[in-house]
Amino acid sequence: MNIYQRAKNLLLAPAKEWQSIDEEDVNSSHVLTYLLVLALIPAVAGFIGMGFIGLNVFGIDSVSWGFRHAISSYLGIVGGAYISAFVIDFLADKFQATSSFNVAFKVVAYSYTPMCVAGVFYLIPSLSFLVPLAGLYGLYILYTGMKPMLKVPEDKMMGYFIVCLLSMIVVSMVLGAILVAIFVNSIYF
Repeated sequence: MNIYQRAKNLLLAPAKEWQSIDEEDVNSSHVLTYLLVLALIPAVAGFIGMGFIGLNVFGIDSVSWGFRHAISSYLGIVGGAYISAFVIDFLADKFQATSSFNVAFKVVAYSYTPMCVAGVFYLIPSLSFLVPLAGLYGLYILYTGMKPMLKVPEDKMMGYFIVCLLSMIVVSMVLGAILVAIFVNSIYF
């Protein structure tokens, strides 16, 4: 499956696409390639939007700002997916789900699809608020993928999803704070 087709299918018919994904014998390197390519969309769009089109933030060189945004965005997506997959895999036994890092990584990486695709809105900085909103659809994709991929029992599904959601929020906040401390605070020095 090519990256474009996979992203399109996940966005338009996630439940059907999860069935196809569950039947595939794909190793995590293919999923990582998918995520690495999709993570380029918000990174490159953010670099262009904030570096050339957009903002002059506090008198800081906007190209430097765009570059820092691109790096932190890329690392945040890829690192966040890995850490979240680790947490989801760690929690699997507690909810009688399948415990497999590769499967958890597939679920998380593919659920990032809407946010990565919507990263094109970073080209116009005033529309960048739409990217996190697309992430909400990613939560739906995550939810629809958990049952077929992680084999979560029906009675444990909502609890597992909520715990996974909260853990992903915490991972995102902590990783975001670290990346801001590294890339944004270093602008002033």
